[in-house]
Amino acid sequence: MPESTRSRAAALLALALALLGSAPRALAAQEFVVVAHPSLKVDVVKQYVVQRVFLKQADRVGGVRVTPVDQSVGSAVRDAFSKRVVRQPVIEVRRYWQQQLWAGGERPPETRTSDEEVLEFVRTTPGGIGYVSAAADTFGVKVLRVK
Repeated sequence: MPESTRSRAAALLALALALLGSAPRALAAQEFVVVAHPSLKVDVVKQYVVQRVFLKQADRVGGVRVTPVDQSVGSAVRDAFSKRVVRQPVIEVRRYWQQQLWAGGERPPETRTSDEEVLEFVRTTPGGIGYVSAAADTFGVKVLRVK
């Protein structure tokens, strides 16, 4: 094999390995868990219920009044949550809230800028519900299974 071909092959292999090495980190940033104040009586919540809570079309889960909290607009965890649970990209969710505000409807959920801030809100707010990256330390909150 000529030297230039070997060099190109080695460079491509190095690039492929670098991309594969970063894939788990990128995937981990997109994974999330839904968390709630420990007083919430349920462990499993249907996806459409969580969707309705975050669009403020419902305010109870398992008979308990809940207060949703969102992550900041540019966060990967909010992007993943919006696509998988709310079933709309963040830009569409923002458009929904602009329409609600214009029509005099509900205000969007409060936002926090990090997993730690969301967890603090949920821990200290009876009925608090939010979402954080799967790698976050969820001590002191209830992790809900969304089905």
